[in-house]
Amino acid sequence: MADTKAVETEAEKPPRSVRVVLLALMITMMLAMLDNMIVGTAMPTIVGDLGGLEHLSWVVTAYTLATAASTPIWGKLGDMYGRKGVFMASIVLFLIGSALSGMAQNMGELIGFRAIQGLGAGGLMVGVMAIIGDLIPPRERGKYQGMMAGVMALAMIGGPLVGGTITDNWGWRWSFYINLPLGAVSLTLISVVLHLPKKRAKAGIDYLGVVLLTVGITSIVLVTTWGGTEYDWTSARIMELVGIGVASLIGFVYWQTRAAEPIVPLHIFRSRNFTLMSLIGFITGFVMFGATLFLPLYQQSVQGASATNSGLLLLPMLGAMLVTSMVAGRVTTNSGKYKIFPVVGSVLMVIGLYLLSTMDTGTSRFTSGVFMAVVGLGMGCLMQITMLVAQNSVEMRDMGVASSSTTLFRTLGSSFGVAIMGALFNNRVQDVMSQKAGALGSKITEQSAQLDAASLAKLPAVAREAYQHAVSAGTHSAFLLGSVVAVAALVAAVFVKEVPLKGAGPQKADETSGGATDGAAVASPPMVDAV
Repeated sequence: MADTKAVETEAEKPPRSVRVVLLALMITMMLAMLDNMIVGTAMPTIVGDLGGLEHLSWVVTAYTLATAASTPIWGKLGDMYGRKGVFMASIVLFLIGSALSGMAQNMGELIGFRAIQGLGAGGLMVGVMAIIGDLIPPRERGKYQGMMAGVMALAMIGGPLVGGTITDNWGWRWSFYINLPLGAVSLTLISVVLHLPKKRAKAGIDYLGVVLLTVGITSIVLVTTWGGTEYDWTSARIMELVGIGVASLIGFVYWQTRAAEPIVPLHIFRSRNFTLMSLIGFITGFVMFGATLFLPLYQQSVQGASATNSGLLLLPMLGAMLVTSMVAGRVTTNSGKYKIFPVVGSVLMVIGLYLLSTMDTGTSRFTSGVFMAVVGLGMGCLMQITMLVAQNSVEMRDMGVASSSTTLFRTLGSSFGVAIMGALFNNRVQDVMSQKAGALGSKITEQSAQLDAASLAKLPAVAREAYQHAVSAGTHSAFLLGSVVAVAALVAAVFVKEVPLKGAGPQKADETSGGATDGAAVASPPMVDAV
């Protein structure tokens, strides 16, 4: 009996070569997630050195635009020409952009080099997800959700800490150079160990589809970035971008029905589960990035938390997300059942966001931490399950576009979440400030409704108290909206059909053949060399 259990335990472990590839993929995923958080911490120093404060927002916008626009293209290229070569090309492009950004001599150069870096970043997350989809059958894939969630939590917590340490001790240029050794390790491991079947598509790249999709995504991201900040929502520039974006996306959808090798083959949306998971991913991105933007602001402005270790402020939410993701992954692997997680996760997210909306100036850190943990539990049930079910809903030949489309919907959700929740927050803060502090309050928040710690400390006591009430009111409106939006994820989750995951579970291990699972034995070893 003991021997049988030992064999089954060994069968659950992937070959050592697969584990080495997974390590390389986790390093690459860390690169993609850490970059913006490290650079964000270094931005004040960068502006002090290079100048160009008026172009500061473009350092982030250029990277975000390039990442969003290139994401579906990288996924399709991987499906057409082979995953390994395309993935390595995206890493190399990301590293070139990182090296050039570190050498930038003015803000214009930095913006251009950040765009190059973003083009590479668009392929990093997609490549990680698609390669895991190639290596690990869906039934077994749940076990690795905890690893991915752990990398995400580590990046969000450690990013500001690492960014501050690097900038203070080595200089801001190392915020970019730090990517080079990590990327080199990842490239080396992938080059030596990972061997996926080579492909060569007969049809050429759908260039018209690429142009239409890029213009459409760029317009959407610019609308959500500029709306309510650079330009009024009803301004001519925003209306122009909306018109261009809508026209481009309608043209893109029409062209995809005619293209020989469409960038996003529309037949993948015939799968009800894939469409529902895309919607849930969009809403998860909407909620998560809104929460990570406003929670630290509330804790610093209202609860008096230090901004130095801002990543640690989110620990209750991220820790709960990590634990739940690991549990969900293990249960999915052992049982093959997954529908319960989107349903329960959506319920917890609705409840948690509503609880966050009840916070006021008297809410303790412990109470807000509990509320954040509830949201984290919900996100942990949703973050990786959406990708798992989306990949399980398509054929292997569409693994790349399925991964990139799901990633793109989450990215667009985050853009809309930050923009819409941000606009609601800003308007509410300005209204409350004018009510409680009169003309002084309106003047204080005229330029920005989000004051840093230094600006807040300089305010008179009356204005500071008014601002605390204003931030509480703003977060109430933002999180209440998030709670309402999260209801749509719950409705979508209810309609998910529980299709059996491909690949055998551990209970189907063939003990007579040494305990190897059917799915893992067939899917994994041919794709990697033994180490």
